[in-house]
Amino acid sequence: MTAPELRIDLVGDDAAGELLTVRRAAFVSEAQLYDDPHIPPLTQTLDELRADLADPSVVTVGAWIGPRLVGSIRVAVEGSKATLGRLAVAPDLQQQGIGTQMLLAVPGYLPPGISEVWVFTGKDSVANLAMYGKHGFEHEFDQTTGDLTYAYLRKILGEGADPSALTDAGADPEG
Repeated sequence: MTAPELRIDLVGDDAAGELLTVRRAAFVSEAQLYDDPHIPPLTQTLDELRADLADPSVVTVGAWIGPRLVGSIRVAVEGSKATLGRLAVAPDLQQQGIGTQMLLAVPGYLPPGISEVWVFTGKDSVANLAMYGKHGFEHEFDQTTGDLTYAYLRKILGEGADPSALTDAGADPEG
């Protein structure tokens, strides 16, 4: 029996409830790591998430296996900069390359003219930092917000570069 194919596509309002569920389930481990059940992905309401999905400066990319939404990544676009956040994969499917596949798919959803891509994650999220580092993101700075310290990483795409430059030649799509 072969595994169902992973489909990467935009997440629309029709999947808002499922998206909220996937994010909450995925970020429980982060909340445990930081001993903080009040991290933003766990406190966002459905109405806030729907407003985010309707925001023209935000793109939410999802991963589906069959009809099931199994992951997502949020991309905020501002000028020539894209900021990735809230990369989430359903807990039962983590460590199978789904997050990496979404990360590598992001360039196809970026508008022309993006010259740098930023990502932030918890400073102590070793696996996340390793994945981003593997795909060319470099640590720029840490920022503390409340009780959490976030690591900010950046990848320069280059002036006039094609956003597909986010992906590394020969990068392992399975992460």
